[in-house]
Amino acid sequence: MSGSVIDLGEVRHGPEPEPSPRPPRANGRPLRCALVLLLVLATLAAAGALPPRRAVVTVPAQAGADVLVDDDLVLVINPVTTQAPQWRLAAFRLSDGEPVWDVPLPGQARYWGILPKSGMLLVTGHEIGADPRVSLTVALDRATGAYRWQQPDSPVEMADGNLLLQSNGEEEPVRLRSVDPCCGTVRWQLTAPTVGVNAQTVGEKAERLLLTDVGGPVEVRDARTGAVLVRADLRPPGGGPLTYVQVVGDLVLTVGGESKTITAYGLDRLDRRWSTTVGEVDIVQDCGSVLCLQTRSAGLWAVDSATGEVRWRSDRWSWAWPSGGRLMASVRSSDPAGQFFVIDAWTGQELADLGRWELYQLDTRGRLVGVRAHPDGGVLVGELDVHAGRTRVVDVLPKATGTCQAITGHVLCAGSGGSYQIWQVRD
Repeated sequence: MSGSVIDLGEVRHGPEPEPSPRPPRANGRPLRCALVLLLVLATLAAAGALPPRRAVVTVPAQAGADVLVDDDLVLVINPVTTQAPQWRLAAFRLSDGEPVWDVPLPGQARYWGILPKSGMLLVTGHEIGADPRVSLTVALDRATGAYRWQQPDSPVEMADGNLLLQSNGEEEPVRLRSVDPCCGTVRWQLTAPTVGVNAQTVGEKAERLLLTDVGGPVEVRDARTGAVLVRADLRPPGGGPLTYVQVVGDLVLTVGGESKTITAYGLDRLDRRWSTTVGEVDIVQDCGSVLCLQTRSAGLWAVDSATGEVRWRSDRWSWAWPSGGRLMASVRSSDPAGQFFVIDAWTGQELADLGRWELYQLDTRGRLVGVRAHPDGGVLVGELDVHAGRTRVVDVLPKATGTCQAITGHVLCAGSGGSYQIWQVRD
């Protein structure tokens, strides 16, 4: 479930929490554990002959490194250490873990994301010690790691193939630039006294931009040219400030006023569609036939995107994800492995229990993959089918250890000595 810039996350090597007390092991438990794994493998084999497993790939990494699998490469961002005074980006072959290149990243910055684009790797971070914090984008050649260009601000892909570089929200006024990814050439640029920039995306690529000013009008601009398409004052009656503005599909949603009213406008003309009174809104998500509103006082709300009618609300769920006319909802919990259910988007009725998994992203074929540790060692890999309302175990990794996560058709686990091990997930 990726965005424009891939936030790589981290597999930390900190101390594990103290385990809860457990009853003494029975003498027959190792045999039972082996039988459980054999039963799971037999179930997988019953669906068809399992292909031979590709050997596990091991790549070296510093503690706290960020890792991304991109096509045939494993990319590792290594932080500053006593031996290495700069952050570095290393590339390894996914097939065998052999190093391809290793280069230093420029400047005094903390790097955290990579966007593959047009034969380039756009590495994003922020300058250390800068106030306000300034984002930085560095372009490297994907094949060799050679430095190409760098500019301030963070990148977003645009529908015309260019990049939109945007300064962060701590800087006023906000800078926007459209640049060619090959060489950083500026196509258009503007500086606006705005507190927010939202993008309408199609396939994760920006087509139109919404600029919001505290005391002035809201503007919709063409992402390809920067030209103003429509402008309107969307502040609530009495001229109070807007506390929330977001583009969801072809709607502009605003929250403002003493009653915390959410109002929807059409993105084409900024014409008013509907209003609904809700609590403090933290985020709004497109959930297909409804909008999912996360609120501080009343949990998750589902609102008809066409009329604003509240369909249901519940404080049981922390967030929801649409799939095939249904929603996958996560139970509110501090546990990193979430408990997931399938619910009806229109009524909120619970339809199926998908179990407890750690989820990270959809892979390129649209598979929703999760992992969870087996209590007696190894890792189970599951595919969550929201439409069918069931979970299918697709792989078992008996030798996987440490903290693991799913990454685009693979499972990545922290190994010993700062290394990472990568398994390809069976189809």
